[in-house]
Amino acid sequence: MTWIYFLDLFGTCVFAISGVLMAIEKRFDLVGTLIIGFVTAVGGGTLRDLLIGRSPVGWLNDRNYMLAILIGYVIAYVFYKRVLRLKKGMFLFDTLGIGVFTIIGVKIAAEYNLRVETCIMMGVISACFGGVIRDVLTNEIPLIFRKEIYAAACLLGAVIYIIMQQFCPIENVNVMVSMAIVFIVRYLSFKNGWTLNLKKFDDLNGFGSGDK
Repeated sequence: MTWIYFLDLFGTCVFAISGVLMAIEKRFDLVGTLIIGFVTAVGGGTLRDLLIGRSPVGWLNDRNYMLAILIGYVIAYVFYKRVLRLKKGMFLFDTLGIGVFTIIGVKIAAEYNLRVETCIMMGVISACFGGVIRDVLTNEIPLIFRKEIYAAACLLGAVIYIIMQQFCPIENVNVMVSMAIVFIVRYLSFKNGWTLNLKKFDDLNGFGSGDK
C-alpha cells in the first residue's frame, strides 16, 4: 500500500458522495442513489479497464473500494445538510480526486505498454467518465461538455506526468507535480471563470433554435 492508494480510496469516497448528493437532489430512492454513487466513483476506472483489457476490473479485486463507496453513501445521507454547506470543500476534494484518478489511469495504461497518447486518454477517462455516466443517468449535460475547464485540466496533468517520466527518476515527485497541475488549473479556472469557448462563437448561442 502506498500513499497514492489511500488517495485513490479517498477520491473514490468523495466521488461516491458527489454522485449520491446529485441522486438525492433528483429524488432517487435508496437503491438508485447507491447505484449513482457507485458509477460515479468507479465508472471511469471500469471503462478504462474494459478498454485496455484489464481483467478483472480493478475494484473487483479490492473490497476497500466498495467500502469507500458505502462510507460515502452513508456520509451523504447522514450528513446531507452539512455536506451541502461544505460545497467549497467538496469542490476541492473533487478536484484532488480527478488529479489522483488521472495519474492512476496513465500509470495503469503504461503498465500495458500502450502508446503515449493512449495512456493520456486513459488518464482522462479514469478521471472524468464516472461523472459523465452519473450526469447521463441523472439527465444532466455532462460537466466535461460545459464551459468549465475539467477534462482539459486532466489532459494537461497527464501530459506533464508523461514528460516528467522522461526526465525525473523520482516517481513520487512526478506524481505530486502532475496532480498539483490538475488541481491548480481546475481551481484557478473555476475561480476566475476561465473557459475554452471561442468568443467568435458566442453569438451562435440559440442559432437554429427557431428564435425570430
